[in-house]
Amino acid sequence: MDMMSLLCLFLQDYKSTPMVHLGRKASLKIERLTDFGFFLDGENKGEILMPKRYITPQMKIGDYVDVFVFLDGEERIVATTETPYAQEGEFGSMRVNKVERVGAFLDWGVSKELLVPFNEQKIRMEEGRYYFVYVYLDKVTDRLAASMKIEKFLNKDKVPYKVGDQLKAYVWTKTELGYKCVTQDRFQGVLYSNEIFKPLRPGDKLTVFVKKVRDDGKLDLSIQPIGYKKIDTNAQKILDLLSKAHGKLPYNDKTDPEVIYKIFGFSKKVFKQAIGHLYKQRLIKITERGIEKVG
Repeated sequence: MDMMSLLCLFLQDYKSTPMVHLGRKASLKIERLTDFGFFLDGENKGEILMPKRYITPQMKIGDYVDVFVFLDGEERIVATTETPYAQEGEFGSMRVNKVERVGAFLDWGVSKELLVPFNEQKIRMEEGRYYFVYVYLDKVTDRLAASMKIEKFLNKDKVPYKVGDQLKAYVWTKTELGYKCVTQDRFQGVLYSNEIFKPLRPGDKLTVFVKKVRDDGKLDLSIQPIGYKKIDTNAQKILDLLSKAHGKLPYNDKTDPEVIYKIFGFSKKVFKQAIGHLYKQRLIKITERGIEKVG
C-alpha cells in the first residue's frame, strides 16, 4: 500500500473517532478498576477516572457508561454520572452558593461548583439568588466557567429559521415588551406580553414558533403555532376535550383569559378563533353557558 493510501486510511479513521469534550456528556467504555474508581476510555483525552463514589453494583468492565467530563479541583480530567443543569455551550438558571474573592460559585448539579468571574457579571451576584448564565470553556485555561454577559455569546451567523419553525428557547430576561429569549442555537428573540398568559422566569425552557425574522436578525416568537395550522390544531384540542366532557364545556368568549389558558393552554384570542372556526363548520354551538358539540 502506498503512502497516499495509508494517509487516506488514517484520515478516515481519525474522522470516525468520536471526540470527547470537556464540559460535555459522553458515553465511555469502562477499561479497568482501581482503588480510586473506574478508568474509562476517554478516546482523544486518554484514560479518564470516574471516582468510585459514582460506581454502581451493575457497572462492570467493558460496559459503556453515560458521564459528564470536566476538570476536578486538582485540574484532572474526571468523569461523573451527575447531570449538570447546563453543559458547555448551553444556558441555564443557577443558584449562587457563595461569593469569594475570584467571583461567584454556582450550584450547577455536579460536585464541583461553577465559577462566574467578576468580569463576567453584569451586576454583582448575591449568595442564594438565581441568575441566567451561559456555560463556556475558557480556551486558555481549559476550565469551565459561566457568564451573565449573554450578548457576547449570541450567534452572529445568518438566521437559518423561517416563519412557522418550531424551536426550543430559554427565557432570558423581562423587558417592557415582554420577555427576551435566546434559542438553543444562540439566536435572540422576543415573546410579547400579549401572547403570554402564565408567569415566566429566566431559565425557563419553552417550545416556541417563529412569528417573524426581523431585518436585524432577531426573532419575534410565539408560544402558539403560526397561521391556519394553529387554528386547526387548537380547534381539534377543543373537540377532544368536548368529547371527554360528554359534549359540553362551560367556557365561551366571555370566560376570563387566565381560565382559558389554564384549561386549554392557549390565549383567549386563539380560543375565540378556534371556536369560531368550529362554529362555521357546524361542529359546535356557542351558548350563554359555554360550548356544545353538535351531533
